[in-house]
Amino acid sequence: MLPSEGQQQQAVISPSKTKIIRDECLKIVGPSRKKLVSLETQRVAGILDECIQKVEMISLLPAVISHQGLRSAGCDTRLSEMLDNQCMAGKRYESLTNINESQEGQISLVKEKADAAHAVHCCLQDMFRKIQACPTVRTALSSTMGMEVDGDEGPRGLAKGLCDLRSVLLERLLTTPVEERERMCRMQEMSQRYHSNLELVATLEAEVAAATQDKDEEISKKNLTIRHLKNSLHQMEKISEDFVVRTRQEAEKQNQSDQKASDGRQQCMQQEVNLLRMQLSSLITENREVEMGLRKRKYKVETEIENWIQKYDADMGEKQGELEEMEQVFEEEKEELRELEEHYGVLEEEYLQVMEERRLALERQEEEERAREVMGRAAIVIQAYWRGFCVRKAMKAKAKSKGGKKGKGKKGK
Repeated sequence: MLPSEGQQQQAVISPSKTKIIRDECLKIVGPSRKKLVSLETQRVAGILDECIQKVEMISLLPAVISHQGLRSAGCDTRLSEMLDNQCMAGKRYESLTNINESQEGQISLVKEKADAAHAVHCCLQDMFRKIQACPTVRTALSSTMGMEVDGDEGPRGLAKGLCDLRSVLLERLLTTPVEERERMCRMQEMSQRYHSNLELVATLEAEVAAATQDKDEEISKKNLTIRHLKNSLHQMEKISEDFVVRTRQEAEKQNQSDQKASDGRQQCMQQEVNLLRMQLSSLITENREVEMGLRKRKYKVETEIENWIQKYDADMGEKQGELEEMEQVFEEEKEELRELEEHYGVLEEEYLQVMEERRLALERQEEEERAREVMGRAAIVIQAYWRGFCVRKAMKAKAKSKGGKKGKGKKGK
Protein backbone atom coordinates (compact mmCIF):
# COMPACT_ATOMS: atom_id res chain seq x y z
CA MET A 1 0.00 0.00 0.00
CA LEU A 2 1.49 3.33 -1.08
CA PRO A 3 1.28 6.29 1.31
CA SER A 4 -0.69 9.37 0.41
CA GLU A 5 0.91 12.65 -0.67
CA GLY A 6 0.21 14.23 2.75
CA GLN A 7 2.00 11.39 4.54
CA GLN A 8 4.97 11.66 2.18
CA GLN A 9 5.16 15.43 2.84
CA GLN A 10 5.06 14.73 6.59
CA ALA A 11 7.82 12.12 6.20
CA VAL A 12 10.09 14.42 4.17
CA ILE A 13 10.68 17.27 6.63
CA SER A 14 13.49 19.74 6.17
CA PRO A 15 16.11 20.08 8.91
CA SER A 16 15.07 23.68 9.61
CA LYS A 17 11.45 22.62 10.16
CA THR A 18 12.57 19.74 12.39
CA LYS A 19 14.63 22.19 14.48
CA ILE A 20 11.62 24.55 14.83
CA ILE A 21 9.37 21.64 15.98
CA ARG A 22 12.01 20.50 18.48
CA ASP A 23 12.37 24.03 19.86
CA GLU A 24 8.59 24.33 20.26
CA CYS A 25 8.43 20.99 22.08
CA LEU A 26 11.23 22.00 24.44
CA LYS A 27 9.55 25.36 25.01
CA ILE A 28 6.31 23.65 26.02
CA VAL A 29 7.98 20.90 28.07
CA GLY A 30 10.27 23.31 29.94
CA PRO A 31 8.82 25.37 32.82
CA SER A 32 7.98 29.00 32.21
CA ARG A 33 9.17 30.18 35.65
CA LYS A 34 12.88 30.49 36.30
CA LYS A 35 12.86 31.13 40.09
CA LEU A 36 11.12 29.56 43.09
CA VAL A 37 8.37 31.79 44.45
CA SER A 38 7.00 30.08 47.57
CA LEU A 39 9.00 29.84 50.80
CA GLU A 40 8.42 26.07 51.17
CA THR A 41 9.94 25.30 47.76
CA GLN A 42 12.93 27.56 48.52
CA ARG A 43 13.48 25.73 51.82
CA VAL A 44 13.27 22.32 50.12
CA ALA A 45 15.78 23.42 47.47
CA GLY A 46 18.08 24.93 50.12
CA ILE A 47 18.05 21.71 52.18
CA LEU A 48 18.87 19.68 49.08
CA ASP A 49 21.72 22.07 48.16
CA GLU A 50 23.14 21.85 51.68
CA CYS A 51 22.92 18.05 51.56
CA ILE A 52 24.77 18.01 48.19
CA GLN A 53 27.48 20.31 49.60
CA LYS A 54 27.95 18.08 52.64
CA VAL A 55 28.15 14.93 50.52
CA GLU A 56 30.78 16.61 48.31
CA MET A 57 32.77 17.58 51.41
CA ILE A 58 32.53 13.99 52.65
CA SER A 59 33.82 12.75 49.28
CA LEU A 60 36.81 15.11 49.62
CA LEU A 61 37.68 14.14 53.22
CA PRO A 62 39.93 11.16 52.31
CA ALA A 63 41.88 13.33 49.85
CA VAL A 64 42.19 16.20 52.36
CA ILE A 65 43.36 13.80 55.09
CA SER A 66 45.92 12.07 52.85
CA HIS A 67 47.34 15.29 51.27
CA GLN A 68 49.14 17.49 53.77
CA GLY A 69 49.08 20.47 51.38
CA LEU A 70 45.29 20.37 51.12
CA ARG A 71 45.01 19.77 54.84
CA SER A 72 47.09 22.82 55.74
CA ALA A 73 45.40 25.16 53.20
CA GLY A 74 43.12 26.86 55.75
CA CYS A 75 42.60 24.23 58.53
CA ASP A 76 43.39 25.21 62.12
CA THR A 77 44.47 22.86 64.94
CA ARG A 78 40.94 22.04 66.13
CA LEU A 79 39.77 21.09 62.66
CA SER A 80 42.90 18.98 62.11
CA GLU A 81 42.11 17.09 65.33
CA MET A 82 38.53 16.58 64.11
CA LEU A 83 39.85 15.21 60.83
CA ASP A 84 42.14 12.83 62.70
CA ASN A 85 39.24 11.66 64.89
CA GLN A 86 37.08 11.20 61.80
CA CYS A 87 39.84 9.18 60.14
CA MET A 88 40.26 6.95 63.23
CA ALA A 89 36.47 6.47 63.59
CA GLY A 90 36.15 5.60 59.93
CA LYS A 91 38.98 3.05 60.07
CA ARG A 92 37.45 1.47 63.25
CA TYR A 93 34.06 1.25 61.51
CA GLU A 94 35.58 -0.37 58.44
CA SER A 95 37.48 -2.91 60.54
CA LEU A 96 34.31 -3.79 62.48
CA THR A 97 32.40 -4.12 59.21
CA ASN A 98 34.98 -6.57 57.87
CA ILE A 99 34.89 -8.58 61.10
CA ASN A 100 31.10 -8.57 60.96
CA GLU A 101 31.18 -9.94 57.47
CA SER A 102 33.45 -12.82 58.55
CA GLN A 103 31.93 -13.58 61.99
CA GLU A 104 28.14 -13.23 62.02
CA GLY A 105 25.88 -13.73 65.05
CA GLN A 106 27.99 -11.88 67.62
CA ILE A 107 25.86 -9.28 69.44
CA SER A 108 28.81 -7.44 70.98
CA LEU A 109 30.29 -6.78 67.59
CA VAL A 110 26.94 -5.48 66.33
CA LYS A 111 26.80 -3.09 69.29
CA GLU A 112 30.37 -1.95 68.70
CA LYS A 113 29.54 -1.43 65.05
CA ALA A 114 26.54 0.74 66.00
CA ASP A 115 28.72 2.71 68.44
CA ALA A 116 31.36 3.19 65.73
CA ALA A 117 28.71 4.36 63.26
CA HIS A 118 27.35 6.78 65.90
CA ALA A 119 30.90 8.07 66.53
CA VAL A 120 31.43 8.64 62.81
CA HIS A 121 28.09 10.47 62.65
CA CYS A 122 29.01 12.68 65.64
CA CYS A 123 32.45 13.47 64.21
CA LEU A 124 30.90 14.47 60.92
CA GLN A 125 28.35 16.72 62.64
CA ASP A 126 31.08 18.42 64.72
CA MET A 127 33.25 18.88 61.67
CA PHE A 128 30.38 20.38 59.63
CA ARG A 129 29.57 22.76 62.49
CA LYS A 130 33.23 23.82 62.64
CA ILE A 131 33.37 24.33 58.86
CA GLN A 132 30.18 26.41 58.90
CA ALA A 133 31.52 28.49 61.76
CA CYS A 134 34.89 29.12 60.02
CA PRO A 135 34.56 31.01 56.69
CA THR A 136 38.24 30.49 55.70
CA VAL A 137 37.93 26.72 55.95
CA ARG A 138 34.72 26.80 53.94
CA THR A 139 36.46 28.88 51.23
CA ALA A 140 39.45 26.50 51.15
CA LEU A 141 37.20 23.44 50.77
CA SER A 142 35.17 25.21 48.05
CA SER A 143 38.40 25.85 46.12
CA THR A 144 39.40 22.20 46.67
CA MET A 145 36.13 21.07 45.08
CA GLY A 146 37.18 22.76 41.83
CA MET A 147 40.54 20.88 41.85
CA GLU A 148 41.02 17.39 40.43
CA VAL A 149 41.80 15.33 43.55
CA ASP A 150 41.23 11.65 44.19
CA GLY A 151 38.25 11.04 46.49
CA ASP A 152 35.82 8.29 47.34
CA GLU A 153 33.70 7.20 44.38
CA GLY A 154 30.70 6.30 46.56
CA PRO A 155 30.02 9.79 47.94
CA ARG A 156 30.76 11.26 44.53
CA GLY A 157 28.16 9.02 42.91
CA LEU A 158 25.72 9.97 45.68
CA ALA A 159 26.46 13.69 45.05
CA LYS A 160 25.88 13.22 41.32
CA GLY A 161 22.58 11.45 42.00
CA LEU A 162 21.53 14.22 44.36
CA CYS A 163 22.38 16.81 41.67
CA ASP A 164 20.17 14.92 39.20
CA LEU A 165 17.46 14.75 41.85
CA ARG A 166 17.84 18.51 42.40
CA SER A 167 17.35 19.23 38.67
CA VAL A 168 14.24 17.00 38.58
CA LEU A 169 12.93 18.54 41.79
CA LEU A 170 13.47 22.11 40.52
CA GLU A 171 11.71 21.24 37.28
CA ARG A 172 8.76 19.79 39.20
CA LEU A 173 8.61 22.76 41.59
CA LEU A 174 8.83 25.33 38.78
CA THR A 175 6.14 23.61 36.68
CA THR A 176 2.55 24.77 37.21
CA PRO A 177 -0.49 22.43 36.89
CA VAL A 178 -1.48 24.11 33.62
CA GLU A 179 2.02 23.51 32.23
CA GLU A 180 1.83 19.90 33.46
CA ARG A 181 -1.44 19.35 31.56
CA GLU A 182 0.03 21.00 28.45
CA ARG A 183 3.08 18.77 28.81
CA MET A 184 0.93 15.65 29.01
CA CYS A 185 -1.08 16.73 25.95
CA ARG A 186 2.09 17.49 24.06
CA MET A 187 3.63 14.13 25.05
CA GLN A 188 0.49 12.30 23.88
CA GLU A 189 0.56 14.24 20.62
CA MET A 190 4.25 13.46 20.17
CA SER A 191 3.58 9.77 20.95
CA GLN A 192 0.83 9.64 18.33
CA ARG A 193 3.06 11.41 15.85
CA TYR A 194 5.88 9.00 16.68
CA HIS A 195 3.66 5.96 16.02
CA SER A 196 2.36 7.47 12.77
CA ASN A 197 5.95 8.20 11.75
CA LEU A 198 6.89 4.59 12.55
CA GLU A 199 4.11 3.33 10.31
CA LEU A 200 5.18 5.74 7.58
CA VAL A 201 8.82 4.64 7.96
CA ALA A 202 7.78 0.98 7.66
CA THR A 203 5.83 1.81 4.48
CA LEU A 204 8.76 3.74 3.07
CA GLU A 205 11.15 0.89 3.94
CA ALA A 206 8.89 -1.49 2.01
CA GLU A 207 8.94 0.90 -0.94
CA VAL A 208 12.70 1.18 -0.65
CA ALA A 209 13.02 -2.62 -0.63
CA ALA A 210 10.82 -2.86 -3.74
CA ALA A 211 12.80 -0.08 -5.42
CA THR A 212 16.04 -1.83 -4.44
CA GLN A 213 14.80 -5.08 -5.96
CA ASP A 214 13.83 -3.27 -9.17
CA LYS A 215 17.21 -1.60 -9.20
CA ASP A 216 18.97 -4.97 -8.73
CA GLU A 217 17.03 -6.42 -11.66
CA GLU A 218 17.94 -3.38 -13.77
CA ILE A 219 21.58 -3.76 -12.70
CA SER A 220 21.56 -7.44 -13.71
CA LYS A 221 20.14 -6.49 -17.13
CA LYS A 222 22.81 -3.84 -17.52
CA ASN A 223 25.49 -6.35 -16.48
CA LEU A 224 24.27 -8.68 -19.20
CA THR A 225 24.40 -5.83 -21.68
CA ILE A 226 27.94 -5.03 -20.49
CA ARG A 227 28.99 -8.65 -21.10
CA HIS A 228 27.65 -8.51 -24.67
CA LEU A 229 29.44 -5.21 -25.18
CA LYS A 230 32.68 -6.68 -23.82
CA ASN A 231 32.41 -9.65 -26.23
CA SER A 232 31.77 -7.31 -29.15
CA LEU A 233 34.65 -5.13 -27.96
CA HIS A 234 36.92 -8.19 -27.84
CA GLN A 235 35.95 -9.08 -31.43
CA MET A 236 36.59 -5.48 -32.46
CA GLU A 237 40.02 -5.64 -30.82
CA LYS A 238 40.87 -8.78 -32.82
CA ILE A 239 39.70 -7.13 -36.05
CA SER A 240 41.67 -3.98 -35.20
CA GLU A 241 44.80 -6.06 -34.46
CA ASP A 242 44.54 -7.75 -37.88
CA PHE A 243 44.04 -4.35 -39.47
CA VAL A 244 47.07 -3.00 -37.62
CA VAL A 245 49.22 -5.95 -38.80
CA ARG A 246 48.18 -5.44 -42.41
CA THR A 247 48.73 -1.70 -42.13
CA ARG A 248 52.17 -2.26 -40.60
CA GLN A 249 53.18 -4.63 -43.45
CA GLU A 250 52.00 -2.13 -46.06
CA ALA A 251 53.83 0.65 -44.19
CA GLU A 252 57.05 -1.41 -44.16
CA LYS A 253 56.79 -2.00 -47.92
CA GLN A 254 56.12 1.70 -48.50
CA ASN A 255 59.03 2.53 -46.18
CA GLN A 256 61.41 0.33 -48.17
CA SER A 257 60.39 1.94 -51.47
CA ASP A 258 60.65 5.41 -49.91
CA GLN A 259 64.07 4.47 -48.50
CA LYS A 260 65.34 3.54 -51.95
CA ALA A 261 63.98 6.74 -53.45
CA SER A 262 65.45 8.78 -50.61
CA ASP A 263 68.87 7.12 -51.07
CA GLY A 264 68.86 8.16 -54.74
CA ARG A 265 67.81 11.70 -53.85
CA GLN A 266 70.43 11.77 -51.10
CA GLN A 267 73.22 10.86 -53.56
CA CYS A 268 72.09 13.60 -55.96
CA MET A 269 71.88 16.10 -53.12
CA GLN A 270 75.34 15.02 -51.88
CA GLN A 271 76.80 15.74 -55.32
CA GLU A 272 75.10 19.14 -55.31
CA VAL A 273 76.47 19.81 -51.83
CA ASN A 274 80.02 18.96 -52.94
CA LEU A 275 79.67 21.29 -55.92
CA LEU A 276 78.33 24.06 -53.71
CA ARG A 277 81.19 23.53 -51.25
CA MET A 278 83.73 23.98 -54.09
CA GLN A 279 81.96 27.15 -55.18
CA LEU A 280 81.89 28.32 -51.59
CA SER A 281 85.64 27.78 -51.16
CA SER A 282 86.39 29.73 -54.37
CA LEU A 283 84.08 32.54 -53.25
CA ILE A 284 85.74 32.60 -49.83
CA THR A 285 89.18 32.94 -51.49
CA GLU A 286 88.00 35.80 -53.72
CA ASN A 287 86.26 37.51 -50.82
CA ARG A 288 89.39 37.24 -48.70
CA GLU A 289 91.46 39.00 -51.42
CA VAL A 290 88.79 41.67 -51.73
CA GLU A 291 88.68 41.97 -47.96
CA MET A 292 92.47 42.43 -47.78
CA GLY A 293 92.28 45.23 -50.37
CA LEU A 294 89.45 46.86 -48.51
CA ARG A 295 91.33 46.52 -45.20
CA LYS A 296 94.40 48.26 -46.73
CA ARG A 297 92.22 51.00 -48.15
CA LYS A 298 90.48 51.35 -44.83
CA TYR A 299 93.83 51.60 -43.00
CA LYS A 300 95.00 54.28 -45.47
CA VAL A 301 91.78 56.23 -45.08
CA GLU A 302 91.95 55.96 -41.29
CA THR A 303 95.58 57.22 -41.36
CA GLU A 304 94.62 60.20 -43.53
CA ILE A 305 91.64 60.90 -41.28
CA GLU A 306 93.90 60.79 -38.23
CA ASN A 307 96.39 63.19 -39.89
CA TRP A 308 93.58 65.55 -40.82
CA ILE A 309 92.24 65.34 -37.28
CA GLN A 310 95.66 66.21 -35.86
CA LYS A 311 96.01 69.10 -38.32
CA TYR A 312 92.51 70.22 -37.45
CA ASP A 313 93.33 70.06 -33.74
CA ALA A 314 96.51 72.15 -34.29
CA ASP A 315 94.67 74.73 -36.43
CA MET A 316 91.82 74.85 -33.96
CA GLY A 317 94.35 75.33 -31.12
CA GLU A 318 95.87 78.32 -32.93
CA LYS A 319 92.45 79.68 -33.77
CA GLN A 320 91.39 79.18 -30.17
CA GLY A 321 94.43 81.15 -28.99
CA GLU A 322 93.69 83.96 -31.48
CA LEU A 323 90.05 83.85 -30.44
CA GLU A 324 90.99 84.17 -26.78
CA GLU A 325 93.30 87.12 -27.59
CA MET A 326 90.54 88.76 -29.62
CA GLU A 327 88.08 88.14 -26.82
CA GLN A 328 90.52 89.76 -24.40
CA VAL A 329 90.93 92.78 -26.72
CA PHE A 330 87.15 92.85 -27.17
CA GLU A 331 86.65 92.89 -23.42
CA GLU A 332 89.15 95.75 -23.05
CA GLU A 333 87.52 97.75 -25.84
CA LYS A 334 84.16 96.96 -24.38
CA GLU A 335 85.32 98.32 -21.04
CA GLU A 336 86.64 101.48 -22.73
CA LEU A 337 83.35 101.79 -24.60
CA ARG A 338 81.46 101.51 -21.34
CA GLU A 339 83.64 104.25 -19.78
CA LEU A 340 83.20 106.45 -22.85
CA GLU A 341 79.46 105.85 -22.79
CA GLU A 342 79.37 106.86 -19.14
CA HIS A 343 81.46 109.99 -19.92
CA TYR A 344 79.29 110.73 -22.96
CA GLY A 345 76.23 110.33 -20.80
CA VAL A 346 77.52 112.96 -18.39
CA LEU A 347 78.46 115.26 -21.30
CA GLU A 348 75.12 114.66 -22.93
CA GLU A 349 73.34 115.62 -19.74
CA GLU A 350 75.44 118.79 -19.50
CA TYR A 351 74.86 119.52 -23.21
CA LEU A 352 71.15 119.02 -22.81
CA GLN A 353 71.18 121.26 -19.76
CA VAL A 354 73.12 124.00 -21.65
CA MET A 355 70.85 123.67 -24.69
CA GLU A 356 67.84 123.89 -22.44
CA GLU A 357 69.24 127.03 -20.83
CA ARG A 358 69.96 128.51 -24.29
CA ARG A 359 66.48 127.62 -25.46
CA LEU A 360 64.97 129.26 -22.41
CA ALA A 361 67.17 132.36 -22.88
CA LEU A 362 66.25 132.52 -26.59
CA GLU A 363 62.59 132.18 -25.72
CA ARG A 364 62.90 134.96 -23.15
CA GLN A 365 64.71 137.14 -25.69
CA GLU A 366 62.08 136.47 -28.33
CA GLU A 367 59.38 137.16 -25.82
CA GLU A 368 61.05 140.43 -24.86
CA GLU A 369 61.43 141.41 -28.54
CA ARG A 370 57.77 140.57 -29.20
CA ALA A 371 56.78 142.58 -26.12
CA ARG A 372 59.06 145.45 -27.22
CA GLU A 373 57.61 145.33 -30.72
CA VAL A 374 54.08 145.28 -29.36
CA MET A 375 54.88 148.16 -27.04
CA GLY A 376 56.51 150.06 -29.96
CA ARG A 377 53.44 149.60 -32.13
CA ALA A 378 51.28 150.61 -29.20
CA ALA A 379 53.43 153.71 -28.64
CA ILE A 380 53.22 154.58 -32.34
CA VAL A 381 49.46 154.11 -32.31
CA ILE A 382 49.16 156.15 -29.11
CA GLN A 383 51.39 158.89 -30.53
CA ALA A 384 49.39 158.94 -33.75
CA TYR A 385 46.17 159.17 -31.83
CA TRP A 386 47.71 161.85 -29.62
CA ARG A 387 48.95 163.83 -32.61
CA GLY A 388 45.58 163.56 -34.26
CA PHE A 389 43.94 164.66 -31.04
CA CYS A 390 46.30 167.60 -30.73
CA VAL A 391 45.75 168.58 -34.38
CA ARG A 392 41.98 168.32 -34.05
CA LYS A 393 42.13 170.32 -30.82
CA ALA A 394 44.31 172.97 -32.43
CA MET A 395 42.03 173.11 -35.44
CA LYS A 396 38.99 173.50 -33.21
CA ALA A 397 40.70 176.24 -31.25
CA LYS A 398 41.71 177.98 -34.47
CA ALA A 399 38.26 177.68 -35.83
CA LYS A 400 36.78 179.22 -32.70
CA SER A 401 39.21 182.12 -32.82
CA LYS A 402 38.29 182.91 -36.44
CA GLY A 403 34.60 182.90 -35.64
CA GLY A 404 35.06 185.39 -32.79
CA LYS A 405 36.88 187.84 -34.93
CA LYS A 406 34.13 187.85 -37.53
CA GLY A 407 31.45 188.61 -34.95
CA LYS A 408 33.35 191.55 -33.58
CA GLY A 409 33.70 193.06 -37.03
CA LYS A 410 29.95 192.86 -37.73
CA LYS A 411 29.16 194.47 -34.46
CA GLY A 412 31.53 197.39 -35.26
CA LYS A 413 29.82 198.01 -38.56
